[in-house]
Amino acid sequence: MDCPAAGIGRRPDLDAELAQLGDDRYAGARVLAQHRGRWLVSTADPGLPPQLVAARGRLRAAGGAPTTGDWVAIDGDGVIAAVLERRGTVVRRAAGEPVAGQVLAANVELVLVVEPLPEPNERRAERIIALAASGGVPAALVLTKADLCHDGGAVARAMARDLGLAEGVAASVHDPDSLTVLWSLLEPGTTSVLLGPSGAGKSTLVNALLGSDRQATGEVSEHNGGRGRHTTVTRDLLTMPNGALLIDTPGIREAGLWDGGVSQTFADIEELAARCRFSDCQHNGEPSCAVRADGDPERVAAWQKLEREQAWIEDRRAASRAREGLGRSYKRVPREARQAKGGR
Repeated sequence: MDCPAAGIGRRPDLDAELAQLGDDRYAGARVLAQHRGRWLVSTADPGLPPQLVAARGRLRAAGGAPTTGDWVAIDGDGVIAAVLERRGTVVRRAAGEPVAGQVLAANVELVLVVEPLPEPNERRAERIIALAASGGVPAALVLTKADLCHDGGAVARAMARDLGLAEGVAASVHDPDSLTVLWSLLEPGTTSVLLGPSGAGKSTLVNALLGSDRQATGEVSEHNGGRGRHTTVTRDLLTMPNGALLIDTPGIREAGLWDGGVSQTFADIEELAARCRFSDCQHNGEPSCAVRADGDPERVAAWQKLEREQAWIEDRRAASRAREGLGRSYKRVPREARQAKGGR
């Protein structure tokens, strides 16, 4: 039986998942936002308002702290006791050391890749699409500030084709018709997430969809190329008037790869690579290289750059796992020595 979509979305097997945890006092809820070590959660009961709750320390210690979009189990003390399996998760490489992933959104069914007109950044959009692909989440392109472009809709459709996306729309908060097109992507009960750079107008767009000034926005500045100022500081799961759910996020400064997604994002280039004369072709001047012959040079360069980045992060993750395994081995040595001594 589906979990009622009372402002929190759909989770078909929620009751069964809770039962598997072995405590009949557990109640299901969804994380709407995080605030200074507390999480705003909502249950399927329309009579209960959202509430701020804590999480068990073991969740934070294991690096599995709840994030916006998570489905969680609330125990009898009103504390988050478990995070349920994440489905449709967007993860990027966290900045700094050690090498780690950062969950941007959990349990989403569509990533809306946001870029502002009149100069959308196709290379940046490719990175976000790769993050979505690695989590098994489809993506659609949304170009904001369409009033700044003569034919934003045509630009959006052409850019979506170049990126291998089925949907590309242009939206302006000053044009209700353009929002109607965007509404067609937001199906009731489903969860989508807006991902894009600071100043792209994500929160302004959310306010227009909500019909109220729910999200903080900043004025456009002449000193930053006509972009809005970054104002959103939390990830908020919001219920739209039609019953769809939308996660508004802070602007992404870095979209470092974490778990693949390059081959899906560049399926057109991968297909060309399969036609190269040599199976180990590096696509840098080898004879009969289909990639160089038929691929768009800028897109090929972007593909190669992300392939190198993915190889680098995979090497770093493998080295990190090896260090962790070595540390566990060293810890076993004195323990086994003590056990042997005690056995004599």
